[in-house]
Amino acid sequence: MAAGKGAGKPVSLWDNLRIRFIVCFFGVFVCYFYYGILQETITRGNYGGEKFTFARTLVFIQCIINSVFAKILIQCFESSKVDHTKSWLYGLCSLSYLGAMVSSNSALLYVNYPTQVLGKSCKPIPVMILGVTILRKKYPLAKYLCVLLIVGGVALFLYKPNKAAAAAVADDHIFGFGEILLLVSLTLDGLTGVAQDHMRARFQTGANHMMLNINMWSTLVLGLAVLWTGEVWRFLSFAEEYPSIFYNILLFGLTSALGQTFIFMTVVYFGPLTCSIVTTTRKFFTILGSVILFGNVMTDMQWIGTILVFLGLGLDAKFGKSPKKH
Repeated sequence: MAAGKGAGKPVSLWDNLRIRFIVCFFGVFVCYFYYGILQETITRGNYGGEKFTFARTLVFIQCIINSVFAKILIQCFESSKVDHTKSWLYGLCSLSYLGAMVSSNSALLYVNYPTQVLGKSCKPIPVMILGVTILRKKYPLAKYLCVLLIVGGVALFLYKPNKAAAAAVADDHIFGFGEILLLVSLTLDGLTGVAQDHMRARFQTGANHMMLNINMWSTLVLGLAVLWTGEVWRFLSFAEEYPSIFYNILLFGLTSALGQTFIFMTVVYFGPLTCSIVTTTRKFFTILGSVILFGNVMTDMQWIGTILVFLGLGLDAKFGKSPKKH
């Protein structure tokens, strides 16, 4: 009888955890690897001597695509779920979310992609600092040691022993500004993380509802900004001259939205620890791909710094979690 009951239930490939993990891993890896290539292609591409200076418009289009994608996911899978989160919380969170993305994309005008990825990998630092100061969180000692390792790795990566070369770059008024933008982006990432933690704890906000509402608010704010400054019209003139950029931006937004979906699937099926390991691995190979595809040269010291950062991130994912309260 037992065999008969078991035979009545068809077994799909998706029920196999290994298949699920492979799909989630390659989904995150492929989407964000291609996302990184597109981001560098758009912001550092060759436009006949012109530079792409439309970071706000780029993020504006990305937010529109994210909003539409999240709305489709809610309609398909969570249509009966009610979101009780206050609208003004989404509005405040969208400001830090927007600032972080615009600063991060603008930084690529001044630093190469490996530097940007490594800088964004330091997100645990502002999240931890703001968590301690604002939310009064307590972290284990391992967390502080891992953050120290990350800081040391970033310091090695950014250190330029050749003072003459550094001075030459400084004369071009470029040295240091990209790093400042990354620091601003990291600080705003920390504020966004604090706001999202508060929403999850207070209102049990779902990932898709959070993605939809934050991106809708961001679309509204950025839409007003690009219209007020006239950037959208300059962008349309630029795109008319280089029409291939529309195709790259559309793919950029789609890979961003799809990548976020695979990350959410990884968290649901395998937990945040596995998700952290997958995204950390992806970032390292994104840097490697950027070096190979775009010819971004890295010194031995920068490679050591990169390894230290990802070692710190990996150890943090494994040992830096606070004990659960029962």
